[in-house]
Amino acid sequence: MLFLLGATVLHAGLTDLHLRYVKSGLRPLLLLAGAVLIVTAAATLRYGRPGRRADAPAATDPAPEHGEPHDREPPDREHGDQGSRDPEPRSSGGGGHREPRVSWLLALPLFALILVAPPALGSYTAAHTGTALQKPFGFPDVPDARGPLRLGVGEYAARAVYDEGRHLRDRPLRITGFVTLGRDGAPYLVRMTLNCCAADAQPVKIALTGNVPPVLRPDSWLEITGTYTPRRTKDPVNDGPVPYVKVTASRPVPPPSEPYDDAWTG
Repeated sequence: MLFLLGATVLHAGLTDLHLRYVKSGLRPLLLLAGAVLIVTAAATLRYGRPGRRADAPAATDPAPEHGEPHDREPPDREHGDQGSRDPEPRSSGGGGHREPRVSWLLALPLFALILVAPPALGSYTAAHTGTALQKPFGFPDVPDARGPLRLGVGEYAARAVYDEGRHLRDRPLRITGFVTLGRDGAPYLVRMTLNCCAADAQPVKIALTGNVPPVLRPDSWLEITGTYTPRRTKDPVNDGPVPYVKVTASRPVPPPSEPYDDAWTG
């Protein structure tokens, strides 16, 4: 089991599978943990076998002590068959206690982790969880470029709400996220942010206005080109601030290899 667990962790760390569970910065720790588990399994196999052989009971019965007769007299017949009701002693041969085979079912979750990886959190979680937008520590300068400025959902939302779009005005913007629909059918562009792993993932949302596609499917990934607008709304789940972005163009894109964003703190 230690070997299987270590191999699973190594498999996740060497592929993009780990990005569905933890942030990319934890990849070296995953590889180290997988290697330690495999080394521990090898050491257990190596040092465990001699100990089991040494602790195994003798296969033959001990010789009778001095003065003990080799042949015992048969039980008193006055007791009839009463002696036959006593259970026979179990053999104490060299086999010892063996683990039940059903314990190998513990390996099924490990194989399921390799063969059937769960999808990243999506629109259902975003629609039922309030925005996790928080004020960052600061706002670094954006690069001066003629083309569209590429921003993450969390970065745009933080700059639009807490910096009043100071560095975003009159700049074409390009943002990528997945689509979710509010309770009233309003479209949002969302990215799940995390501090450590998928267990603490929370959504950051941007409301869409302008040239929004007439049909949007939840969980579909969309790359939008647009501009900053001071318009805002409140998240219906927790009343958190949700900024708008004015869409000028959009196109569907495949899901990225890294579905989560690290928490953007400026």
